[in-house]
Amino acid sequence: MDTLVSTNLFFKKQKDFARGKVRDVYNIDDKFLVLVASDRISAFDQVLPKPIPYKGQVLNQIASRFLDETRDLVPNWKLAEPDPHVTIGIKCNPIPVEIVVRGYLAGHAWRLYSSGIRTICGVTLPDGLGENDQLPQPIITPTTKSKDGHDLDISLKDIYEQKILKKRQVDQIGAYALSLFNYGSKRAASRNLILVDTKYEFGFFEEQILLIDEIHTPDSSRYFYRDTYETIQQADRQQRQLSKEFVRKWLMENGFQGREGEFVPTMTNEFVDSVTNRYIELYEQIIGEPFMRRDYHDISETIEQCVNDFISRNLP
Repeated sequence: MDTLVSTNLFFKKQKDFARGKVRDVYNIDDKFLVLVASDRISAFDQVLPKPIPYKGQVLNQIASRFLDETRDLVPNWKLAEPDPHVTIGIKCNPIPVEIVVRGYLAGHAWRLYSSGIRTICGVTLPDGLGENDQLPQPIITPTTKSKDGHDLDISLKDIYEQKILKKRQVDQIGAYALSLFNYGSKRAASRNLILVDTKYEFGFFEEQILLIDEIHTPDSSRYFYRDTYETIQQADRQQRQLSKEFVRKWLMENGFQGREGEFVPTMTNEFVDSVTNRYIELYEQIIGEPFMRRDYHDISETIEQCVNDFISRNLP
């Protein structure tokens, strides 16, 4: 099956290019960024050997929809979605912190909690919680990057004490994040889902803080089904997740957590298909519309044309 693994595109007024784990990023005249969401998939800070068909389209279109819907709550970077795999936005100076909001005890936070840790990123949690239990209220557990690129937990207090941001800026992005999480939770509930946790990234455009990158996608968020949540919790079984966490769990079950000496297990075609289906399932569940699988034929030429058209219209 066709996929968009990587790009090597040529845009008008293009200044430079960077390839992230899953996105190809083009700088247009230091004014716009063109983010191409590839079908690569990463886990434990490593790109896995096989791409996932339609994953980039799912991520891009969910993020684009939520950026539009939340623009009145929080200003964001998006200018256009000229292609199912592409978002064009304002070039910002990224804040080197990811703002993670958690409404439930899952994933990384649960792994810390189950090891006996009760204070995570400066937030103290009560005893007696189980995996995937709802927290007393949503908490913010930011992360930053170490020199080797791995995520490091950091508290909101540390962010301004380490002079990454001023306190008023930390307060602003914290308020923005909780507002977005509240919106995402209500939106998820209307679609029989629970927004378990998610991350937000922000940047500066001149003096203004803007929401950047993706929002409420299965790569940045974790969802449970609402109607079966209580039954599954009471039975002490694992929640069915619409997120990338099931890929991480599959990797861990097969002996891989990104540590030295470990090797990525073989990704069979059946496994790749199951990941595609899970991503499409989330799209249709959260958006409430059928997912329209794009045509991969001549995808590079299609992207080049539509992005160059945007640049011609917006940069004299």
